[in-house]
Amino acid sequence: MLAFMQLIFRYGFFKIQNIPLALADWQYGLLVLSTVLIAAGGYVINNIFDQQTDAINKPKTVIVGKDISETQAYNLYIGLTVTGVAIGFYLSNIIDKPGFASIFIMVAATLYLYATSFKQMMLIGNIIVALLLSFSVIIIGIFDLYPATRIDNQQQMGLLFSILLDYAIFAFMINLLREIVKDIEDTDGDYNQGMNTLPIAIGKSRTAKIVFGLSFIPLFFILFYINKYLVELLFVTLYMLLFVVSPLIFFTIKMWTATTNKEFHFLSILLKWILLFGILSVVVISLNMKYNA
Repeated sequence: MLAFMQLIFRYGFFKIQNIPLALADWQYGLLVLSTVLIAAGGYVINNIFDQQTDAINKPKTVIVGKDISETQAYNLYIGLTVTGVAIGFYLSNIIDKPGFASIFIMVAATLYLYATSFKQMMLIGNIIVALLLSFSVIIIGIFDLYPATRIDNQQQMGLLFSILLDYAIFAFMINLLREIVKDIEDTDGDYNQGMNTLPIAIGKSRTAKIVFGLSFIPLFFILFYINKYLVELLFVTLYMLLFVVSPLIFFTIKMWTATTNKEFHFLSILLKWILLFGILSVVVISLNMKYNA
């Protein structure tokens, strides 16, 4: 989904706008690859430290310690992360911004710290994961828009970057909800490992009610955004109401009554679909604007 999201913004949005871009197609492919490799490395290191928790929460999907050894997992983590960061160094020099390489190091370090310590801190781990996902949207602008920005196209590039930020905010809000829902689902295993997640601290029921309340924030954000920027684009408005707003309202209603792990798992998957359809809306917006024009 991470790669798909970044490709959607490049080929379903930027390319349609007919603007200069800093990276060639193959270089942009390397940016996507770097992001995915670092994220995959974070996933591996998280699985290494979550072996006992996963044995309780999702025993059928345990890989580390079962399909591959812990040593092999560490080697895989190092290989993925080092390769991803090395590609980041290369791309930073390609756009003559060598200092930007620190971004990849920072993200990789944050993923490691999340797996080893931040994940155990109430809400901190949830916020970090949501921020990292939203940053994967912002990094597109940093490497593809910013270096190609000149005085004559500064206003247009600024507008496109602000749209990227709007989508990053949307991704953050949806993924934060999803991370908390996943914590509710994984309460038993997390409790046995001495973690201090929100459901462990205040209980599943109270946490579910908090998520219910928080879900109104992205809902109002999207409705406000539609009313202010998209209402004149009929097809986009219908798309957003049908594929983003309606599922989010359904999520909010179900969140109030959800009590079982099966229900929370379904709601977690639903949020992933809402995120996907939300990101796809940028293509719908581009096409609708093109045909209107």
